[in-house]
Amino acid sequence: MGLLDGLGQYGLGGLEGMDLYETPQSGKAVTPDAPHVPQEQDFLFEKAYTCPICEKEFKVKTVKIGKARLLGTDLDLRPKYENIDMLKYDVILCPNCGYAALSRYFKFLTASQAKWISEKISKAFKPPKDEHEIYSYEEALERYKLTLANAIVKQAKASEKAYICLKTAWLLRGQGEHLDQKDPEYTKKKAENEAAENEFLRSALEGFLAARQTESYPMCGMDESTVDYLIAVIALHFEQFDVATKLVSNILVAPGTNPRMKEKARDLKELLMVKIKERQKMK
Repeated sequence: MGLLDGLGQYGLGGLEGMDLYETPQSGKAVTPDAPHVPQEQDFLFEKAYTCPICEKEFKVKTVKIGKARLLGTDLDLRPKYENIDMLKYDVILCPNCGYAALSRYFKFLTASQAKWISEKISKAFKPPKDEHEIYSYEEALERYKLTLANAIVKQAKASEKAYICLKTAWLLRGQGEHLDQKDPEYTKKKAENEAAENEFLRSALEGFLAARQTESYPMCGMDESTVDYLIAVIALHFEQFDVATKLVSNILVAPGTNPRMKEKARDLKELLMVKIKERQKMK
């Protein structure tokens, strides 16, 4: 019995004897199709929003849920994805009035906050130039700075401003990783990029430390142990060993801490001890 027996009833009896895996004729090379390399725009779509300030509808480039593959995270939890830096697309900016916020905060405004933004930002705002198919790091950075300005004007919580600073630092790190090493000014640009990243990291550390004393959890979608871990990592980066040591200890002894976070805290504790010993040797 052939695999295609019975096709005659559809008038296709001539196809019943076809080879399932036909061998190419001699002399005719078969060139396989080149594998498709995903481009950044393949991960994006236009999502519609209604601005809570001017009530106009607009569209924003948004990453398709589940499309990008997570490769891992940095020590300070910065996520890294294959073929796209998703951080470039987390700001929602109304091109009509200049209201901008991270996606998790965009819809949440009080009447007073809306008034402040309308008076201090919207009245002077100039719409951005035509957008490209994807955001460059420079464009994304401008959007984050506008988001931070909005947060300051609306008197956002310290945690929100700290979170914006943290994600801006992460964005700058991604930009630094994509600098052209063949550029004659690579060393200069790299140094400037790292200085800017550190400036935003310092502001993030200051904001999270303040928020930790005055705000409740979850904070920016994170539980207490995650926030403490994040603060500890940034504190370690700036060699504030006392702050880092205290928070790591809190995580390790706190009941109910996520096992994965405790494991991260143990690894951070080991790194912290190494850094402290290195500092002592330098004295």
